[in-house]
Amino acid sequence: MKTAARSALPSAQPAGEASRYATIADPNPPHAGLEIATVTRRLLILVALAAGLIATCSLTWTITWQHGIDTLRRNAAVRVDRTTNTLKSTLDRYESLPYLLAGHPFVQEVLDAPTPVLVERANRYLEDLNQRARATATYIIRADGICVAASNWRGGADSFVGAEYLFRPYFVDAMKGGVGRFFGIGTTSHDPGYYISQPVLRGGRIVGVAVVKLSLEWLQGADSSEPLVVTDDHGVIFLSSVPAWKYHTVRPLSGAVADVIWQTRQYAQQPIAALPVTIERTLEGGAQIVRVGGGRGAPRFLATRRGIGEPDWHLITMAPIDPVNADARNASIVTGLCYVSLCLFAFYWRMRRARVREVMRSRALLQKAYAELNQRVAERTADLSQANEQLQKEVAERTRAEQELRAAHEELIQTSKLAALGQMAAGITHELNQPLAALRSFSDNTRVLLERGDQVSARENLEAIASLTERMGKITNQLKLFVGRARPRSARAPVARALRNVLVLLQKRLQDVTVAVSLTDAGTARTVRFDVADEHPTLVANCEDLRLEQVLINLLANALDVVAGLPSPRIEIDIEVSETAVLIVVHDNGPGIPDDVLPRLFEPFFTTKEMGQGLGLGLAISSSIARDCGGSLVARNAPDGGAMFVLTLRRAQVHSAPAVASGS
Repeated sequence: MKTAARSALPSAQPAGEASRYATIADPNPPHAGLEIATVTRRLLILVALAAGLIATCSLTWTITWQHGIDTLRRNAAVRVDRTTNTLKSTLDRYESLPYLLAGHPFVQEVLDAPTPVLVERANRYLEDLNQRARATATYIIRADGICVAASNWRGGADSFVGAEYLFRPYFVDAMKGGVGRFFGIGTTSHDPGYYISQPVLRGGRIVGVAVVKLSLEWLQGADSSEPLVVTDDHGVIFLSSVPAWKYHTVRPLSGAVADVIWQTRQYAQQPIAALPVTIERTLEGGAQIVRVGGGRGAPRFLATRRGIGEPDWHLITMAPIDPVNADARNASIVTGLCYVSLCLFAFYWRMRRARVREVMRSRALLQKAYAELNQRVAERTADLSQANEQLQKEVAERTRAEQELRAAHEELIQTSKLAALGQMAAGITHELNQPLAALRSFSDNTRVLLERGDQVSARENLEAIASLTERMGKITNQLKLFVGRARPRSARAPVARALRNVLVLLQKRLQDVTVAVSLTDAGTARTVRFDVADEHPTLVANCEDLRLEQVLINLLANALDVVAGLPSPRIEIDIEVSETAVLIVVHDNGPGIPDDVLPRLFEPFFTTKEMGQGLGLGLAISSSIARDCGGSLVARNAPDGGAMFVLTLRRAQVHSAPAVASGS
């Protein structure tokens, strides 16, 4: 039976295969129309969602922009009203000053009879009045247009005395019996100002004009990001927080008006061109949205205008609209993101429901997929075997790379050792310069002393040479310790003896330098002169004596290099002691340390000296010695000038109580 069943299966298979192939070959399957309808519906939904997004963002932009414009307009109105009142109050405060000046007897008498005595009296009166009133200038003009007295009569070429003002409108208006008001650039001082004039009456006739000039340049100190301009009755900008806008017009000038401005020299014959202003929109209340400059990239402002009254000026404030546009853009972006988030959430909810339905259908297909799964497992096994072989190859490559890295690391260590040997050789060269120089000096002196027959002094020099030779040997041993970073910290060094040895070693270079040594007790803040000849047995630091001398030699040698060439070279050494620390401060009167040099001062091989005069190792070695002894070495500029190096060491404990030596 089983054999018969197996033989029956092949005969039934071709019919199923033929049916399946017939279905695939059908050019119009039954579900093709359903798929087209689904795609069309999804496209319609996307178009509707996009239209909703555009409408929502547009509405948000309009509402936010209108709200920002309303707020900007209210703030601009408050600003223009405040500025207008300030300017008007300034003009009104000086309105009566020319009238009072015209009635003063000094003014009337000098216009009636301009004698030298009366002119000098009037000049002094105008000078005092102008100073007390804090005006720019105050002056008096005769009926023929000549200035006879002025507050700036001491100004020489800039004085108004003797100048002619027949062409000035404020003079013409005052000679007609009225009040003259005029803004223009001075023909003598070339400074812009506001002129107020009053006729001077004597015996019922006009004998001259009294004029007060005010400077309104303070108005131009406003924030240039929100421009502020003032225009005259012709529309010419004469005050502006943007200097490039001055002496431009907000509307075209007629030929007659341009001729009047030119003849009166109101703006010192400067060419007056129209400001490139384009009005884009006029809002309720008279405010306008304008674009200043050419092109679409020109800035846009909300312009608010107010009339000052008398004189016929207009004050215009311009608030930039870019922040309003930015707020509207940000609000639209946030709204769009919220809208998209809601759409995505709805899409997620719909997809979740479809996923549940898909899971239910998948359970029905699980049995069918089980057989396919076994086949895939076999394929996966083959893939894993191939991947395992590839992984073994990568492990071998990584092992080889690690070996190469270890070899490179060993080579780097060898290179670092060679660099350390180079630094040690350079350090030995630097540290032996001072003893070698001293040996040369002592040997020269010994030869001279032997020629003179001074055996005692020659013997002392030879002992000093022996001491220096021993010192050079210790230096090489210390530099070996410096390279090896092994430092004994139990040594004790008397500070007075170390400082005395250093001063003796550098005595030839210190001949023309004033050296002051002082001692300060940190507990009592008492400072006395320090005598290095005394032993000061209680003043002992935790450091080897040779290493302490090595640091002091470097500090004093650097100070001597700095003060070399000064007219009065001076080096101060202040020793500050406390119960636990000893501070040695070396202060010179040189030019100090530049700010860019100070952070790198203790770096090895860094030097500001010329080539061949230093290796840049002295301060690096000194700082290393200080650290190895448990202390520190810092540098800074003194408040009274010059550089200060502060060496801080631990103070060695002694049986006697700490006290300040009285060396004075």
